Amino acid sequence: MNPIVRSGAAARAGALLILLGPLVSWIAEFVTAAAWQDPPYSPLYNWVSHLGLTGPPQTAFGQVANSPLGAVMDTGWVVYGVLLIVGAFLVFDPRQGVRPTAIVTLAVLAGTGVSLVGIFQGSHANVDNGLIAFHTLGAQGVMLAGNLMAIVVGSSGARIGLSRGRSLASVALGTAGLLAFPLFMADVFTGWMWNVGMFERAVIYPIMIGHALLGSSVAAARRRHAERPLTPLDTRLAS
Repeated sequence: MNPIVRSGAAARAGALLILLGPLVSWIAEFVTAAAWQDPPYSPLYNWVSHLGLTGPPQTAFGQVANSPLGAVMDTGWVVYGVLLIVGAFLVFDPRQGVRPTAIVTLAVLAGTGVSLVGIFQGSHANVDNGLIAFHTLGAQGVMLAGNLMAIVVGSSGARIGLSRGRSLASVALGTAGLLAFPLFMADVFTGWMWNVGMFERAVIYPIMIGHALLGSSVAAARRRHAERPLTPLDTRLAS
């Protein structure tokens, strides 16, 4: 079975970028949430995107938002998106067929989506001026593309270098995220808004865990490949 990942330093660097993306975003989220103290931020109740609201306290989408370090969260999202896109291009070789092309395409859609969330805030002002459309498009884009990417990655695990367990985990994460998506949307559009932060994270966190799983797996596989002793045939080819 032909691998669909590139070889050498480029693939290792790309894998580390894919791994670093969600870690940067999580650190930004935890730091920003810790700074939100009036009232204290609740990860179950409050919107995730409200962490990125800058400026004075405001009411947006039915919640009072007061995020003193909103710019930190916005930066984390944009960095995450850029690292994911660059990392995917470095890791996967589209010349190997449909699967790597699909993974790179989904990575671009997800990376662009999370970057749009950071660039266009989910603020009341953006609701009034229409820019909220970019925020919404980005959020829903990353939710769908990111979870689909996890499923495609898991189903291609043997060609990527993932163990069977990690392949199954990636598929399970993407499936869980996609199942949570309509529940999240129903919670929003029915106006119930019960623990919207919990439902939102049920869609988002599987994507982030899937990226961390992918990046760490490919980085480990490339490192093992680089450290493997050359066989007599490899030696003859190298000379």
